[in-house]
Amino acid sequence: MPQWITLDPSGLNRRSLEHAAKTSIASLVALLASRALHLPEFYWGGIATIVVLQSTLGAALSVSVLRLTGDALGAFAGAVLAICFGHSVYIFAVGVFLLGLLTAAAHLDRSAFRFSGIALAVVMLIPRSESPWIVAWHRFSEIAVGIVIALLVVLVWPERTSSPVSAASPGGSGKP
Repeated sequence: MPQWITLDPSGLNRRSLEHAAKTSIASLVALLASRALHLPEFYWGGIATIVVLQSTLGAALSVSVLRLTGDALGAFAGAVLAICFGHSVYIFAVGVFLLGLLTAAAHLDRSAFRFSGIALAVVMLIPRSESPWIVAWHRFSEIAVGIVIALLVVLVWPERTSSPVSAASPGGSGKP
């Protein structure tokens, strides 16, 4: 049975407001930093920031390492395959398969595989006038800027943790 979306103001609290503000500000900073670095597809910095900021500090660091690793593998593979074979969808499929095997053999989480496939598609399937190596470098740089901004924001503006209901507070049971 489908679950319908309902608006419930009880979900609007200080924590959700802070998270929305933090994500908005951090993505803006990543976009501006990517533009300042003259990265052609600067919006990837903002997107990467949003992805990373949906996690706690420990998880953000973990997903960031996987994202950077996967992005580097996919960008590299995309450049090599585009130079050797052009922008072929069949070679792209082979590339995705090989990245799946490589990330599994390296014991990387499937997130690294997912991010490598996205980078492979961006570098390999979108024809551009620049060398595939330049496209791959730009792709990696755009993602790296977003991840670094997100991690800095998580460090300076940590997520508030909910404190458990204590025995002395209203609603507390008084039992340990």
